[in-house]
Amino acid sequence: MHVVVVDDEHRMVELIASYLEDQRVSTVGCFDGPSGLAAARGLDVDAVVLDLMLPGLSGIEVCKQLRREGNDVPILMLTARGAVPERVAGLEAGADDYLVKPFALEELHARLRAIRRRLDPGADHRLVVGDITLDPLEQRVWVADTEVTLSRREFAMLTSLMESRGHVVSRARLFDDVWDGEVDINSNALDVHMSRLRNQLAASDLVTIRTLRGVGYRLEKTKR
Repeated sequence: MHVVVVDDEHRMVELIASYLEDQRVSTVGCFDGPSGLAAARGLDVDAVVLDLMLPGLSGIEVCKQLRREGNDVPILMLTARGAVPERVAGLEAGADDYLVKPFALEELHARLRAIRRRLDPGADHRLVVGDITLDPLEQRVWVADTEVTLSRREFAMLTSLMESRGHVVSRARLFDDVWDGEVDINSNALDVHMSRLRNQLAASDLVTIRTLRGVGYRLEKTKR
C-alpha cells in the first residue's frame, strides 16, 4: 500500500509516515495543497491522508480537483474537533472518510484499510472478528452463526469497533460515527447504547468489548 500524507504540520506528517512505514505502508509527505495534489495524481497511490487546512490549496479544493479529473483515489480527510460543516463539505467534495484531530495512529491505519475494503470490488466487504460477521452493504450482523437485529446506532457503533478491531476507539470518535454531529445528546447515551450492543453480542464466545475508562472501547478476541 502506498499513501500520500498531506499536512502543513511537518511533525504530523513525520509521525504518520513513521507509523505507517512500521506497518509496511510506503508513504510520501507533502506540506501544502499544490504539492499534495501533484503527489495524489500518481498512478501508484492507494490512498491520500489529506488535512483540511492547507496553504496554497485547501484540502477541500484538492479533493474537488481530483474528483473533477476523474481520479477516484481513496481520500481520508483530517479535520478539527467540532468542525462539523467542514467535515460535511469534505465528504460532499468527494472524501471517503474523515478523522478528527487528535487521533490515534492505529485508528488512522484501520480507517485506511477499511476504505480500501469498501472501494475494492474484488475484496470481501464483510467484516469478520472471531464469530461475529458484519455485512455493511446488506446491514446485517451474525453472532455465532445466528443473525441478530441491531438498531441503526448499534450497527454504526459495531461497525466502528470492527473496523478498528484490536485498537481503541475513543468515545469522541464513537459519538462522531454514531450521532454524526448531533448536539442534543444525553451524556450517558453512549453508555446506554454500548450496554445494549453488548447484550446483542452476548452469544459470542470469541469476542468481547473492553472498556478503557476515560478513553474508549476496544473490540478484541477472547481466549478460549
